[in-house]
Amino acid sequence: MNIRRFILPLTFALAGFISAMAANPDNDIKENSFNPVNTGVTTLSIAPDARGSSMGNLGAATDPDMNSQFWNPSKYAFGYSTGGLAISYTPWLRKIVNDIFLANLAGYWKLGSGDNQALSASFRYFSLGEVTMNSQSGAVSAQTINPYEFAFDLGYSRKLSSKFSMGVVLRYILSDLSFEDEMSGETNTAASAFSADISGYFVTYPMIGRNECQFSWGFDISNIGSKVSYDHGSTYAFLPTNLRLGANFMFPLADYHTLGFGLDLNKLLVPTKPRRQDFEQTPEGEAAYDEAEQKWQNMSPITGIFKSFSDAPGGFAEELKEINVSFGAEYSYNQQFFVRAGYNYENASKGGRSYFAFGAGFSLNVVQLDASYMLATAQSSPLDQTLRFTLTFDMDGLRDLLGKRRR
Repeated sequence: MNIRRFILPLTFALAGFISAMAANPDNDIKENSFNPVNTGVTTLSIAPDARGSSMGNLGAATDPDMNSQFWNPSKYAFGYSTGGLAISYTPWLRKIVNDIFLANLAGYWKLGSGDNQALSASFRYFSLGEVTMNSQSGAVSAQTINPYEFAFDLGYSRKLSSKFSMGVVLRYILSDLSFEDEMSGETNTAASAFSADISGYFVTYPMIGRNECQFSWGFDISNIGSKVSYDHGSTYAFLPTNLRLGANFMFPLADYHTLGFGLDLNKLLVPTKPRRQDFEQTPEGEAAYDEAEQKWQNMSPITGIFKSFSDAPGGFAEELKEINVSFGAEYSYNQQFFVRAGYNYENASKGGRSYFAFGAGFSLNVVQLDASYMLATAQSSPLDQTLRFTLTFDMDGLRDLLGKRRR
């Protein structure tokens, strides 16, 4: 088994995440306690839009918007508009490089006259910039590659009652980190995969005093699918299958003023890869490690989902550390001006990507512009000061505008 060929392509995809951990101030954690969950195509986990990211990566149960495909596609069935389209752009790791970015296009359209079902789609493209390859001997090769990853998906959501909806999404994924070492003849291929999401969303309107409030909860299990391989099937990596659970509460402060609070919990449904340091440094220990790693390699994605709840070396306490917590708030004035803030927490032993987030938005009848800003808890983190921008177009507003002009 050629470990180098397996690690090299994953290094590209993990660059935006592991480098953030390395800059984390919690460097006093013991080396043998650092045990993040390893996946392929990690860019699928990056929040694409400014609204959700400005609340600390929150969105399982917030009000439906054009970017619900990433957070919880079942929310589209409760969308307020007939349809819409959103374009998002995120410069990534700008403290280190200037040619890595995430672009995302998402939208939906209500079906039929009953306003209880919707079709949705999204396309995300992550450019890893320009990379000059080195040969095994260390000499600089003349080869320059432009690795990238993209995903395209289609979704369907439907109300099952006046308060509850469910949705499904089918996705195609391509991770092109391919290269060829001209001196050794080694090659890495592009990896592709198919996956599916399943989600649910519940909303109700309780009366508190004289005010009608809104309470909602939701779940989304995303990226349930095949593994990816970059080395002709010699080794495989799991997709970042993720369980997201969330709740959100909105209440009126006064006429035209609304405040909402949300909480999301995330856990990767991926089995923990065996670590060599967890086995004795003896021939028997080496054999046990090789057997455990081969078992991990051969594990099916569905088996891995169930295994992910009980396979952490530190037991249940470590399983709890794999849960990321996001909480945030959104203030709205007349659904035209928005101010948002949030916090995302990840345990230091699982990556330590913790940060505060802030954002604002301004909406007209046709278009809405949102922006968010990430402030990492470690100022040396390359994820610090990350900006996101989202431009949203509302089809009902556009239809009304065109109708007025015709008159």
